[in-house]
Amino acid sequence: MTRQQLKGWGMTAPTTADVVSVQIADDARSALAAAGPRGLLARGLGRSYGDAGQNAGGTVLDMTSFDAILDVDSDARTMRVQAGLSLDALLRAALVRGWWVPVLPGTRQVTIGGAIAADVHGKNHHVDGSFGQHVRSLSLLLASDDVVEVTPDDALFWATVGGMGLTGVVLEATLELKPVETSWFVVDTDRTPQLRTLMDVLAEGEPHHPYSVAWFDTATRGDSLGRGVVTQGRAARLDELPLARRDTALELAAPDFGSLPVTPPIGFVNGLTARAFNELWFRKAPQHRRDELQDVTQFFHPLDIIGDWNRVYGPRGFCQYQCVVPFGAEDALVAVVDAIAASRHVSSLNVLKRFGPGNASPLSFPMPGWTLAVDLPVRRGLDDLLTALDRIVLDSGGRLYLAKDSRMSATDFAAMYPRLDDFRAIRAEVDPFGLLRSDLARRLEL
Repeated sequence: MTRQQLKGWGMTAPTTADVVSVQIADDARSALAAAGPRGLLARGLGRSYGDAGQNAGGTVLDMTSFDAILDVDSDARTMRVQAGLSLDALLRAALVRGWWVPVLPGTRQVTIGGAIAADVHGKNHHVDGSFGQHVRSLSLLLASDDVVEVTPDDALFWATVGGMGLTGVVLEATLELKPVETSWFVVDTDRTPQLRTLMDVLAEGEPHHPYSVAWFDTATRGDSLGRGVVTQGRAARLDELPLARRDTALELAAPDFGSLPVTPPIGFVNGLTARAFNELWFRKAPQHRRDELQDVTQFFHPLDIIGDWNRVYGPRGFCQYQCVVPFGAEDALVAVVDAIAASRHVSSLNVLKRFGPGNASPLSFPMPGWTLAVDLPVRRGLDDLLTALDRIVLDSGGRLYLAKDSRMSATDFAAMYPRLDDFRAIRAEVDPFGLLRSDLARRLEL
């Protein structure tokens, strides 16, 4: 056990906890038995942006060494893995067998336990749903020290999916994978002059592309509000690759340019640099391009090539604001983008996607609608802007993503998640004394 300062990927609210590295399941059980009044929380690779992976004054389980692949069933196309295994390692092991991870978020540097706890989503939610929908069973260490195996037939399973680690410690999971011929993608790109056109292109392309996403500009207003770049794609077949690439068709193209060694004393992302980036990113995109071959890094994870890229925001960090508004509330989405563009707060990492139906989890974020995410450097006045955005999202029937949130109020959270009481009831049943805790849980009164 070591005393450590922990923070989310946004680096905004570090707190200190006793950290226990889990090598075997009994390490987690021993830590659970010894946990004090501030409770215990499992933590993976620390990619939740706010305080979801922190437990001030309590115990935190570092699960990243608990990362073995336990079993592979070729007929069922499933893998049984420990919760600390990363999506990167899972994908590499899957590709060797001609399989693909059905749902990948914007980084592969997420553990399986974290992917379940946050019920992560990707560019293909409208087709394949979120991560929890591809988990066939999981092994859960409860606050009572019992280990239970739960499946999608159990209410506890769905409370754990999206439950942010508050129902128990995920030890193992059985995941169903999908077959692929290559690790490449055939991608269509369209540059759009403003937000409404961007939304039309995304909607029109959705039936024809399993994967779709858009980048949009947060600095332009008027007729150019939300101008952007739409990329939509599908998995490439082997016969679509050049002959020279076919022998390595299932290799993972994952270049590594190293990490930023230190956090600079001031952030490199400000109004001037973000506006310049937005202009360059928009101008460099082709007006229309069809059937371009892109690898995993190009299409899914461009930021993974630089470790600790979050340090460019400086010591004050940044806030990722991710919301979803239902279909039919497009005016609310436009209002969110316009409010950001009218402010002094400019983001250059801006994403817009469409969600399909949600699942049975009471706290899963996706719902049918439009999801928007922006990364905003922390500076004076930011909370005022985000509070105004909260009102737009709440009034539209939308909600915020717990894995990205660092400042939502408990009142707004309860209003955004109508099945919160269902989650609380299950949590009270399996953890009546609230042993499983986090900074996020305390802030949102979970």
